[in-house]
Amino acid sequence: MKPAPYTLTATEAAAAIAAGRLSSVELVKSCLARIDETDGAIKAWAHLDRDAALAQAAECDRIRKSGYAVGALHGVPVGLKDIIDTADMPTQRGTAIFAGRQTETDARLVELLRDAGAVIMGKTVTTELAFVHANETRNPHHPEHSPGGSSSGSAAAVAANHVPLAIGTQTNGSVIRPASFCGVFGFKPTRGVISRDGLLQTSVSLDQVGCFGRTLADVALLTDAIAGYDQRDPVSFARPRPVMVKGAAEDAPVKPDFAWFDLPFNDRLSEAAVDGLDAVLETLGDQLTRLPVADALANLVAVQARIHEFEICQHQADVFDTHWDQISDTLKPVITRGRQISRAEYEDALAVKQSAQDFFADFFTEFDAIIAPAAAGEPPRFGEGTGDPIFCTLWTLAGLPCVTLPMLVGETGLPIGVQLIGPIEKDNRLLRTARWLQLHLAESA
Repeated sequence: MKPAPYTLTATEAAAAIAAGRLSSVELVKSCLARIDETDGAIKAWAHLDRDAALAQAAECDRIRKSGYAVGALHGVPVGLKDIIDTADMPTQRGTAIFAGRQTETDARLVELLRDAGAVIMGKTVTTELAFVHANETRNPHHPEHSPGGSSSGSAAAVAANHVPLAIGTQTNGSVIRPASFCGVFGFKPTRGVISRDGLLQTSVSLDQVGCFGRTLADVALLTDAIAGYDQRDPVSFARPRPVMVKGAAEDAPVKPDFAWFDLPFNDRLSEAAVDGLDAVLETLGDQLTRLPVADALANLVAVQARIHEFEICQHQADVFDTHWDQISDTLKPVITRGRQISRAEYEDALAVKQSAQDFFADFFTEFDAIIAPAAAGEPPRFGEGTGDPIFCTLWTLAGLPCVTLPMLVGETGLPIGVQLIGPIEKDNRLLRTARWLQLHLAESA
């Protein structure tokens, strides 16, 4: 039997549409049917306009049939985390405070998606203000478990085959961790590769955009489509970006060298995560170097928290002051703590952040990638939080590119990812190393 279109990867779907073997309308209808079938239990979508999605798909098909140029994502459905502004649908930021909120313009990355021919399916559920308090989304592998956060709906929608691609954001671990929990590929490129213009700002120093897909090639394809310089974003850089698709398809010229840090919080790993990671590390032999962690690295978790909490209290001060009664009891203590951080303490934390970036700039002269957990283990049960982000904190703080590969299985059969971290602005090299690791482990199985 011919597989249902919703099962296609983004790369497969884009090629089939471009060749005329599949229409965008057929693909979108298949995805909508899949959503109707499963989203009652998963609750991945904050806003879904079926008619608008089908209209976009029909226009994509008209353009292709007319012989006009088509983009890299022509006719392919994409989900957007509900903190990304769109002119034609609400952006409600995971809170009743912004119910019905609509902007007149699209975020920069949405403009680029449209330019690439993507079909914007709708908005995926985020945690409250993209921070700590979970909303209703469940893990597609087991609805009694969390999909992680804050990009909860984006990870769940890809894992459930609702869409082949989705976009999230990461200020601590909000792309890599939910990708691990949902058993999909998550990729957060170097800070500044993708513009944050038109996104909810929780931390100007730390917020970064990332992508979810079902293959390494898919997250590379999506990242290339939305990458680019934007003078409106203070961390966007005016230099060419690496070509992600090329990196994800290349063979490594030599066997890559990996580093593993014996971090003081590795004792938070579940038994299954430890066993699975040990098995992966064992296959690397002398390509792996185990390193004791420097004190400076161990202290970076507190530095990240200080910057994040101080900045969200600055950026969203009016929201917190005006709508305090609508803020969750989960978030209120974080806000209270953030308001007690002094300007001097914040500036000290920024200086330490810069030293971490300098450390890693030198570190990768000897290694191709750091290998690390993507999460502490399987996803927690729903209602018990969105999972510990600590295994992402250091790399996010330093703005390094990170990718998680769905490689391991936990005690109850739920997924666990393996994370690779690479040198800044060499994201293509990181994806090439990730491809090598996938092939290596397949050969070693």
